[in-house]
Amino acid sequence: MFASLKRIKKLVSILLLVIPLMGLVPLKITQKNKMKIWRDATFGMFIHWGVYSYLGGVWHGEPVKGYAEHIFRSKRIPLRAYKEEVIKKFNPVYFDANEWVRVLKQAGMRYMVITAKHHDGFAMWPSKVNDYNITMTPFKRDPMRELRDACKRNGILFGFYYSHAQDWSHPWGQRNEWDFDHPQPNKRRWWEDKKWADYVKKSWIYVRQKSIPQLRELILNYDPDILWFDTHQWLPPEMTREIVLTARKLKPTLIINSRGTPGIYDYKSTNDRPIDFPPTKEKYWEAIPTTNESYGYHSCDNAYKPPSFFIRLLAKAAARGGNLLMNIGPMGNGKINPKDLAILKGIGAWLRVNGASIYGAQRTPLPVQAWGQSSVKGKTLYLHVFSWPTDGRLIVGGLKSKVQKAWFLADAQKKGLEFERINKLDLLIHVPASAPDTINTVIALQCQDSIRADKRRLLCANVKANKLHVFDGELHGKGIKYGSGNKKSNFILKWSDPHSYVSWPVRLNEAARFRVKIINTADASSVGNTFEVRIGKQVLQGTVQKGRYRTFDLGTVSLQPGTFEISVVPKKMGRGDLMHLTKVILEPVQK
Repeated sequence: MFASLKRIKKLVSILLLVIPLMGLVPLKITQKNKMKIWRDATFGMFIHWGVYSYLGGVWHGEPVKGYAEHIFRSKRIPLRAYKEEVIKKFNPVYFDANEWVRVLKQAGMRYMVITAKHHDGFAMWPSKVNDYNITMTPFKRDPMRELRDACKRNGILFGFYYSHAQDWSHPWGQRNEWDFDHPQPNKRRWWEDKKWADYVKKSWIYVRQKSIPQLRELILNYDPDILWFDTHQWLPPEMTREIVLTARKLKPTLIINSRGTPGIYDYKSTNDRPIDFPPTKEKYWEAIPTTNESYGYHSCDNAYKPPSFFIRLLAKAAARGGNLLMNIGPMGNGKINPKDLAILKGIGAWLRVNGASIYGAQRTPLPVQAWGQSSVKGKTLYLHVFSWPTDGRLIVGGLKSKVQKAWFLADAQKKGLEFERINKLDLLIHVPASAPDTINTVIALQCQDSIRADKRRLLCANVKANKLHVFDGELHGKGIKYGSGNKKSNFILKWSDPHSYVSWPVRLNEAARFRVKIINTADASSVGNTFEVRIGKQVLQGTVQKGRYRTFDLGTVSLQPGTFEISVVPKKMGRGDLMHLTKVILEPVQK
């Protein structure tokens, strides 16, 4: 009987831990556990939704270029016209907080961040600080309260985005130089210029009469779990510091991102719209991709990414120990765009089968694999196979740990896959000829102890291509640095020192022949520069040509088994950057 009671108590304790992560009851957040809770949530929904959504990125028949939520500033709409033609017409009659949360949960998301106030300065709740808020619209309701309540009921972490440094509606806010009589700075660190000394003093009016009082409202009246700040660089640091510290004092357990003020945050917000991730030493970090190229709803932006893009991006983030806060921009009528719904549905279907490999996964010790990525939880290693081997032999490179079992994560019966160790560093798994999931097949490996690995990357001849991204390489020399990982800078930057170079330590188990290519971006200033790709003792030369993410064929190399380095080094260069390199690609050449 006592043994049974012990088992029951143990089961109850497990359920108390697991059920909240399933989104059934709210978690008790403390200073000690808040980052673990956030990290375990792993995948969230970012929602850019405001009165600007009514316009759908179009002002008087003219589409806005870039972000739809910036239309107020992009089109320099007079504040009076914004009130009359946008705010007074915003009436999202189809808004349903419960439906939004249902969609979020079905997509496998476990936290939400919603724009309470964006740069247009409009409060999406009935703020008592001033009347520039949701009560000005025909809608009248409080969508922030409804979303908060729906999230709390479903055990979803809830957060507010609040634009604390930019406010285009306030006389002493930032960056609306077309409505107000005083000059407006339009460059960063403007406060260092003495001519703005008087304006610095007046900026305190906005900070202390609007920004801080509204944050006080949101924190005390809505009790959010997360505060997501943005664009701190438009206010002097002493102002943003006071704002963030006030929020922290009001609720110490708030989870705060890094865009509030320099140096005070719980996790790092990386760059917008990532397609890849540069290396980071941050323990907690978050990427914010969006379904198309705008965060707010843009009726003319049809550059929607497929579910497969986000599924693989989730795997890449998991491999690096990061969270993904994926954005959607609901329409002005309150409905979620059907194109967004289709993407979310596809992601959710994959996560329901493979979520164990994503939620709460830690940074992998394995190097990037020729076939994909890997993630780790405890003694379990998850292999995310994007490129299926051509011969039924999946080689896990660099794995030193002893493996006890291997199986497809999608297999509820956990039928074991055959595997064997081919040397001290590499494991061979025998897999079917075709991939069970062409987007991302996940194989689980149960190891005997914690995961130990060799950092040198294994080149393989049984995949379509070995893709060596610069973000997975090592940078050497002065100035050279990684880009941010979005479409505009998914490459090396500041490569102006002729002694700088990028390298990858690699291994090869069997003799093989490869065709070598690079993916490169270069403008006119780099054209004519020359470089070498050194692969062990072999050297291929190339000349930089103009283009954006263009692929260039450099020739073939025949390699013998062993350990060596692949590097890209300048040969002859002018005054500008050598080039903006993204990848070196080694495609196996069949004998």
